[in-house]
Amino acid sequence: MDCLFCKIIDGAIPSSKVYEDDKIYAFKDINPQAPVHVLVIPKVHISSMDEVNEANAESVKHIFVMIPQIAKSLGLENGYRVISNCGDDGCQSVKHLHFHILGGKKLNENMA
Repeated sequence: MDCLFCKIIDGAIPSSKVYEDDKIYAFKDINPQAPVHVLVIPKVHISSMDEVNEANAESVKHIFVMIPQIAKSLGLENGYRVISNCGDDGCQSVKHLHFHILGGKKLNENMA
C-alpha cells in the first residue's frame, strides 16, 4: 500500500510521535495550523470517515477515548478543536482516516 500514514506507522517515514498504543498513533503535524497541532490515526488503514463500519469502529472509538488524554498530555487544559476532513470536497489530503487536535491558543471561530 502506498499510504503516507501507513508508512509513518511502520516507521518507514519519520515522525514526531506524541502517543502510540496497539490501536492508534499520534504525531505532530509537519504543517501546524496552531501552536499545538497533532494528528491521531488508527493503525488499521481506513480511507476516510465514509469507510468506518462495524468491523473497524472499535479503532475509531478508541481514538475518541484517547483524544482527551492526548490533549491533556499536550497541555491543552483550556480547550482544543478536533477536526476530520472527509473526501476531496472536505479537503482530505491523505486518504487515511485522521483526526487533527488543534490548540494552544484561542482558535479562530471560522477555522474548521
